[in-house]
Parts: sequence; C-alpha cells; structure tokens
Amino acid sequence: MTSPDLTQANIDKIAELFPSVVTESSDVDGNPARAVDFDLLRQELSDHIVDGPQERYRLDWPGKRAAAFTANAPIAKTLRPVREESVDFDNTKNLFIEGDNLDALKLLQESYLGKVKLIYIDPPYNTGNDFVYEDDFAESNVDYLERSGQTLASGERLVANPESNGRFHSDWLSMMYPRLRLARNLLSSDGFIFISIDEGEQAALRHICDEVFGTPNYVTTIMWRRKRETSNDSKNVAIQGEYILVYARSAEGALALEPLAEDYVAASYRDPTSEFPEGRWRGVPITVSKGLKGGGYDYSVVTPSGDEISRTWAYPRESFERLASSGRLYWGANGAGVPQRVMYAHESQGQPTTNYWDATGSNKEGKKVILDLFGEAVFDTVKPVSLLQRIIGLASVKDSIVMDFFAGSATTAHAVLAANAIDGGTRRFIVVQLDEVVSQDSTAAQNGYGVVSEISRERIRRAGVKLKSDAGVLQDRIDVGFRALRVDTTNLADTSITADELVQTALLDVVGSVKPDRTGEDLLFQVLLDWGLELTMPIKKETIDGFEVYDVEEGALILCTRPREARDLSLSLSRAAAAIAERQPLRVVFLDEDFADDAERINVGQVFSERSPHTEVKTI
Repeated sequence: MTSPDLTQANIDKIAELFPSVVTESSDVDGNPARAVDFDLLRQELSDHIVDGPQERYRLDWPGKRAAAFTANAPIAKTLRPVREESVDFDNTKNLFIEGDNLDALKLLQESYLGKVKLIYIDPPYNTGNDFVYEDDFAESNVDYLERSGQTLASGERLVANPESNGRFHSDWLSMMYPRLRLARNLLSSDGFIFISIDEGEQAALRHICDEVFGTPNYVTTIMWRRKRETSNDSKNVAIQGEYILVYARSAEGALALEPLAEDYVAASYRDPTSEFPEGRWRGVPITVSKGLKGGGYDYSVVTPSGDEISRTWAYPRESFERLASSGRLYWGANGAGVPQRVMYAHESQGQPTTNYWDATGSNKEGKKVILDLFGEAVFDTVKPVSLLQRIIGLASVKDSIVMDFFAGSATTAHAVLAANAIDGGTRRFIVVQLDEVVSQDSTAAQNGYGVVSEISRERIRRAGVKLKSDAGVLQDRIDVGFRALRVDTTNLADTSITADELVQTALLDVVGSVKPDRTGEDLLFQVLLDWGLELTMPIKKETIDGFEVYDVEEGALILCTRPREARDLSLSLSRAAAAIAERQPLRVVFLDEDFADDAERINVGQVFSERSPHTEVKTI
C-alpha cells in the first residue's frame, strides 16, 4: 500500500556489509525498528581510532533499563492457599505456586531470602513461537492482555515473538533479566543456579548471567546430550545437545564430587588379589619431592625383598609402619619397588563432574516417565528425572531447598522427591508455573486439562504415589505432598477513597480492610509474606470466644480474625486477646475492623503490655 522504504533497504545493505553496526532501537512512536550505530560505522570506514561514547564490556538492548526497573517495582499481590489442590497441606514442606513467576519471585523475597541452595530453570527458548511472559505493571495482566488483543475468548495468551520482530532478542532478554536478579537474592551464599538453554540465546544468557551473578562466579557450561537421533535440525547440523549454564552465588559454593563411573573404576583399579582382599584397588604414591622444608619426612625403609629405599615420604615413620603392618602398602610385582598406599574403590570420595554429560538420560526418557504416569503424552518436551537428580546430587545436601520457577512438567519436583526416597533426605521444593492455557487440540486438552499448572500438580501427585509405593515400609518417612498457592491480588481492600468521592451507597464498601471474598487463611499467608516467614510452617486453627485463631509454629505468629459468618455478631476481642497473650507469642496480628471501638483497641494493647510485653502486635 506504500512505496518502498528506502531507508530500511539501505540499512539492509549496510547490515550485509557490516553486521556489527546494526542494532535494535525504537522509532518516534516507540515501535521497534532496526537502526545503524553511526559511531561504529565511522570506525568501520576509518583507518584510525574514532572518538565516540565511552566503551565498556557489557550487553545492552532496548528495554534493559525498564527490565531493571521491573525487578524492583512493587506489586499489590499476594499468595493465596488452595487446599483442594494440595497434598497433605498441614504437614508438607513443599510449595507449588501457580502464577507468573516474576510476581512469585517478588512475593518470596523476604520469606526465602538467602535460603535456597539450588535453583534449576528450563526457561522458554527463544524460538519465535508464542511468548507467554509479557511484563506490564501499569495495569493488571487481564486488563493488559485484553486491551492489547493478546487473548482469545478462551483465555489463551497470544504474545508472539517472531524473528521478524525488531526486538526478537531484546524481548527475551527483558523477560529473563529481572527474574534472574530476583532469583539471585534467594540463593544461599553457597548456592548454585543451573539454567538449561539451547544455542539460540546461550551467548546472550551468558552475558546477562555474568552481569547478574558476577563473572568470577561463573562455574562452567555443561553440554548435555539430550537425544541420540541424528535428524538434521538446523542448517544440516544434527542438534543433539543443549547447554546448562552453572553459576555460584559466591566463592563459598563448591559442587560435590560425583561417584566414580563404572568404566573409570574398571580402568583405574586392579582386580582384587589374596594380598588385597577388599575389592578393586589402586596404588597411590606416598612420596613427596619438596623435602623436609616442604613438609615431607626423610627416612629409609626396607622392602620385602630386602632392599633399602631412601625417600622423602608424605607420612611420618609411625604412620608408614601402621600402613605396612595393616597390609595397605603395595611394593611392586617383585616386592622391591617404591611402596604405594593401597586405595580401595569403595574408599574413594568420588571425582569432579565434567562439562560433558553423555549418559544422563534424554528427553525421550523424560517423555517415557510421563507416559508411565499418565498413559498419554500430556507433555511434549520433558527433561529426564535422572538429569535433575544428577544436578541435585552435585549442588544440594539432604536438607536443601530446591527451586524451579519455570516448572513446566514438574520434573524438578519429581526429582527432589525421588532423591529423598533414595537417601532419606528432607529436601524441599518450591516450584512456580504459569497458568498457561494448553492448546485446544493437544493431548492434554483431550484428557481434560485446561492449563499447564494443572498438569504439573497432577504429575507430582502421581509421582508421589508411585514413590511411596516403591518405598515399602519407609513410605511414611517421605514427604510427597505440597502446599498449592496461587498468585492473586492483595487481600486488602482499597479504602483510600477521598471524602468528596464517597457517596452514601459506598459507605459499607470502605469500612472493612479485607476483601469480602477472602478467608482468614488467605489473610494468614499474606501476613506470613509481610513478616518474612516461611510458607510451610505448621499451622493450627482453633476458635477462641468466636474468633478464628491461627497459630503458626506454636507462637511464632498468631492471627486473630472474626469469621465472615460472624461479621454481624457482637463479639469481645478483649477476651480472645487475653487468651492469646497468655501464650506469649512472638507476633500477633488483629484486624482493625474487629475492634468494637477505640476503647477496646487500647484495652487489648494494655493486655499485651502487661502479660506478654515482648510480643510484637500489629493491626491491619
């Protein structure tokens, strides 16, 4: 409908000659567009250094400043418990959160700051398909998606990110950047993050991880062989592997050693003999070359053949003699060699992991697990449990918190449960999955599933049942449950309306501080978040003088609220408060609207001042 855009045609020609000078930018209307960096172009056409903006080693893209701002922007949201979707809600230490992971990461900042030992994520790869993470905080997600035409009547999100988009890479980076910054806050000082990625954004991801976690904390990039087929995936190259980027939170982090591989044991250790009956063994040198100054010990020893050998040894003479008397020295085939200490294979502490993982399962094996659990392939691409178990073994201990905020098929949660079933550990998982609508013609939809998070929870349930069954008499020791939570708007009502805006019919709407559709347990979890307490702490609910009382971990926090069905009843908060004060809790929370008048508020404050002065009292 228009004449050719000659400017863009010229930019295309320049891009072909000098690809490094073409960048992503925005036009006067804010639309994404390709542009030429003229400072770089001048340098390309000059035979000397051209003065320009200060150079630094960094990765920039349109929207980076907004992405950084997004990470710090507050949100008026909370996490609401969903008991009907949970498993063993009252006893489990695991969490499944449904909703946008950016919201979830923000809400978890206080409760889990510096507590997560391992984060594994498998984020959506930048393939040009629909892009379901679109961040906009000026309005609600629903309003934003409806306004911008990115939802169908069925609720499917249609945020596309095709390669023709001028911000193809920028959009993906802007999605990842704030999430990684928030994730870093949750890692413990000795924690690690493992990130699966394909080669499309591997280089860019490495740059932003260097910035977020620090270049010195880069550990390695693992190449994982995810499939063994040799079909041509891209440009006549069979893509069989994926990358896993590994970063430590700080220098305190150290990956565990891995068990010796069977082929390594066979190659390095000798078969047992009558002289060394405890199994495979190898000789470990016990001489040193630095002399006494370097910490060695100079003395002579006599071999079984009668020869005398003088060396600088790693052990004092007494230790050497103990090794000899216990049959733990190997003197060579003829008994006349320099002695070595006998190291049995079962005594080895293991070996460092490598950066190439060839025998750690495949996506085909991951899909088979889904078929075994569901009977049909309700997930298309699934990481194998064995891959996550290997990562868990390297970067966590038996009581660690393991997190995955792109949960997808919930392989990470499954792997945590499986690891605990094997070694009796008490690892806990926190997984987050968006309530992304499944395709209407997918196998999942045909089996009655509406959103991905629904399938994820069901996978954990079924895996837990199987693991408990396989555990036999030890099944009661395995925690295969989870508390299901959902990201939602705040529980508190907006009562900040000005006097001139207030009309008679709206008076009742601004009296209560809590939204009418929210329960006491909803409010409790928001209080836990506000006070930075973990969301899996044990909760005991009881009724005192008509009020609902939630006691968290025997007095760590007590919430007292009037039940919704008793809003019109005349109840005395003073008596309930007195009973609570006798328990001397650390923290207690009341609702402002539950006080009959100012006199009762003052009376309750006096009760705690006299009976439990150390209690921190809050009214909302």
